[in-house]
Amino acid sequence: MFTVIKSRWPVVLLLVLGLAGILRTVRINSFPVFADEAIYVRWAQVMRSEATLRFLPLSDGKQPLYMWGMIPFLKIISDPLAAGRFFSGLAGIGSALGVALAAFLLFNRPRQAVMSGLLWAVLPYTVFFDRLALSDSLLVLFIVWAFNFMYLATRYLRLDMAMLGGFCLGFAWLTKSPAVFAIALTPSLVLFLPKPKPKNILVACGLWLAAFAIAFAMYNILRLGPEFHMIAIRNRDYVYPLSEILRHPLDPLVPHLRDSFQFYLYLATPFGLIFAVWGMLAEKFTHWRQRLVLSAWWLLPVIVQSFVAVTFTARYLLFSVPFGVILITHALEHLGERTKKHLLVYAGSALIILPSLFIDYQLLFSPLAAPLPRIERAGYLEEWTAGFGLKEIGEYLRAEASLGPVLVGSEGFFGTPFDALKLYTEGASNVRIVGVGVWIDSVHDKLISALVDNRVFLVVNSSRFHADPDKLGLRLIYSYPKAAAPDGNREYLLFFEVLPRK
Repeated sequence: MFTVIKSRWPVVLLLVLGLAGILRTVRINSFPVFADEAIYVRWAQVMRSEATLRFLPLSDGKQPLYMWGMIPFLKIISDPLAAGRFFSGLAGIGSALGVALAAFLLFNRPRQAVMSGLLWAVLPYTVFFDRLALSDSLLVLFIVWAFNFMYLATRYLRLDMAMLGGFCLGFAWLTKSPAVFAIALTPSLVLFLPKPKPKNILVACGLWLAAFAIAFAMYNILRLGPEFHMIAIRNRDYVYPLSEILRHPLDPLVPHLRDSFQFYLYLATPFGLIFAVWGMLAEKFTHWRQRLVLSAWWLLPVIVQSFVAVTFTARYLLFSVPFGVILITHALEHLGERTKKHLLVYAGSALIILPSLFIDYQLLFSPLAAPLPRIERAGYLEEWTAGFGLKEIGEYLRAEASLGPVLVGSEGFFGTPFDALKLYTEGASNVRIVGVGVWIDSVHDKLISALVDNRVFLVVNSSRFHADPDKLGLRLIYSYPKAAAPDGNREYLLFFEVLPRK
């Protein structure tokens, strides 16, 4: 099927996977809990403790596979956030191996395969998201391996490979809805048919249909859940209807494309972005099939989502990054052919790897200093979605609950701080968390009435708190600062005790 790899390259690849593991597990809680992380990990906790709620994420239109996969790690890792993040890290390591294999299958060059795995291991784009308890890393894992299996099925007309590809597509679809991009792009692999004869094309179409049937059957397992219909309803919340797009086709297209450029500039490094474009456009007609397919799998999801997406962040594009990475290494390999011993491969790689490792170091040890795109820095470090102090508050509440019942009023009803407080107080039967809204200018009646037989606390972000705490009978226990915004303003998480009324 392909040539034998020299013995040194598997060893180097193992070292690359080891590096990927280190970058994804060391100081795994360097970033505070993010709002979506709190929701996903809390769902997994509930699903673990109550078997009848195994389809709980469907209530918010989310597929549950990521939460299902997280449950075993909650049993062996005491910190629930670390458990979810460790699961994502394992998915990232599997993706590194899948990216290396994809590069080898397409170009049959062991050095390029290992370099692709190495870039995936160290790029800030992948390291950042593989260290978060979000479903995107698992989605990438299944899409990359679906690509590999569907390539083999098409290239060699193998039913077994198509079946494996179908399982990967199904798992991807059970993880997150953007898996449909992989399904839609699979026919592009027709370019790799051994001979483009009508018979071979028909056989390939049959193999794809078999794979799609497996994926569709797997996805429809979710109909066993009572709220399967919520997936379609919630998906519509994230995309503009066609009528809206036709009224203003360049908005949000142009702003989102500008954001995409910023994501790659920051998280794939400037030279990474340059080499990705070079890998797509250079060489005239050499390897044109590989470059065309990789370009489609990389850029079409970016363009389509830029057209239709209501909200747009870097992680929504993560599943397309593997194909950009392979284009980068193809450009580097092409560059290296111009020198003896491919010295320019290593020189060009250093322009990407060294800055990436520096940013990775900041992500692990100094996250506030890490250069992130504006949207990502605001969401993960500056605004209400950044959960600074919530773990410490959870530990405080657990200690207080050993002395008597505790009621906590939380800003909002999901994410941070609400779900994060539940996440960190799981198992403390004396602690109850209740939502009290997002505009806090008084103490909610349910908190006041609970003062009779509970210690009562209030957790709220400073931007949502609009009152004088002394006048409301609140005692500030601690104030947790978040990262400063570009204008110098800083938000705080405020932790109050509600004092008994005199």
